[in-house]
Order: sequence, then structure tokens, then C-alpha cells
Amino acid sequence: MPFPKINLHIHSNYSDGKQTINQIVDKAIKLELDYIAITDHFTNSWKAWFSTLNNNETISKYLEELSSCQRYLINSNNHLRLLEGLEVDLASTEKFIKDFIQLDKFDLILFEYLQSYETVAFLKNILNCWKKSINNFPILGLAHFDPSFFAYGNLDPLMNFLKEYNIYFEFNSNYPSFYSRKYELFFGKLKEYQIPVAIGCDSHRTSNLIDIEEPFEMIKYYNLEKNFEILLKSLKSLKIV
Repeated sequence: MPFPKINLHIHSNYSDGKQTINQIVDKAIKLELDYIAITDHFTNSWKAWFSTLNNNETISKYLEELSSCQRYLINSNNHLRLLEGLEVDLASTEKFIKDFIQLDKFDLILFEYLQSYETVAFLKNILNCWKKSINNFPILGLAHFDPSFFAYGNLDPLMNFLKEYNIYFEFNSNYPSFYSRKYELFFGKLKEYQIPVAIGCDSHRTSNLIDIEEPFEMIKYYNLEKNFEILLKSLKSLKIV
């Protein structure tokens, strides 16, 4: 693989993953991954039982554990870089999202269930609110985004939104149907608008942390290597403690 090996969508036992953060980091080191992100669920929707990250105390503990692993990796001169992330369910209430997410504490925020232009408006309102309190956003991405909700209409409003807020599309090995060849027009628009693309495995077990080959092959198939490079530049510019 000519590019760094990345998996920016991983769950620990803070939500519905099976392993601890330390176990995930240890396995990622052995697999010689370059970048990983722990992105546990954040939600108060019907799936709230998925996650323990529903109060300030647990979120602080989660972030401290991630920070501790980051310091360990840097102090041991390990090549692996760990991002402090969160997967935000857009079926959650606006108040819940605004009350508990301190944006400057995270390196990466994923949004799941962007499924309509109404959801786009909901997310845009939150992002504009965050803009008032923080100058530099973390990296933003769409978790296992399903193009079918938008692929057969006018894609330009969606692309303009992603471009404005620098939100990436995730090639997710757990959802291969979402990068099906029937969505070539959608991926052509990603290329045209220079929307960043990333790789995530939605890993709930360490056994599939390295399932990144097929997503990378699809990035090449759609000629999105330059879009991937945009994401990699963002990763390299992160100031990880």
C-alpha cells in the first residue's frame, strides 16, 4: 500500500465494542497501522443503550484514557497515531449534542445517519452553533454514509455542504454496498468537488482492524487518490499530545 494504513472508525467497550482502548492500541501496533481513531457511539436516540458516553464524567474518563494512550505512543516513539473520536448519532436531540460535546477535546467527529436534506439542515445548525465557540474544528466525517438517500436527486447541495464544512466520505469495509459501482455518479461528484475520503472499518473487534484493503481498492477504482491525500494532509497536521 503506497499510502499510510488507516482505520478511522473503531469502537471500544465504552460503547458496543468488545475490547478496551488499550487492547485496540496494542493490536493496531502489531498490525503496523499508521492512524487509528476510537470513535465510540454518542447518542440519546432509540439506540442509547449502545453507549456509556452520555454524561460528562464518563466522557472525561474516555478522553483521559485516549490521551494516556496518545502520550504512551509518542513517548515510546511509536509510528502509530491515535485520534480521540466520537460517532454522533444524528437522531439524537440537538440539546444532547450541544450539552455534552466539547469540540476542542476531540480530533475527529463522525456523524451517522445523514439521510435527508432535513438532516443536513439539522447538522448545519449544530455546526454553525459550534463555529461561534471554536475557531478550529476537529476532522469531520460521515460514518457509513449511504449514497442511496441522495444519489438519484440533485447532488450539488449535498456536495456544497460537505465542501463548506470539510466533511469526508468514509469507505467502510463493513458496508461494501455503500461504495457499489451503481453510485459512480455520486463518486464522480466527490472527485469534482474535492471532498476528502477516508477508510474506516466500523471495528467492534480487533479481528477486523486491518480490513482496509478493499476500501482502498475502491478509492483507486473511483480515481479518488487525491481526495484521500486531502484527508491525509489533515491527519498529518493534527497536533496530538
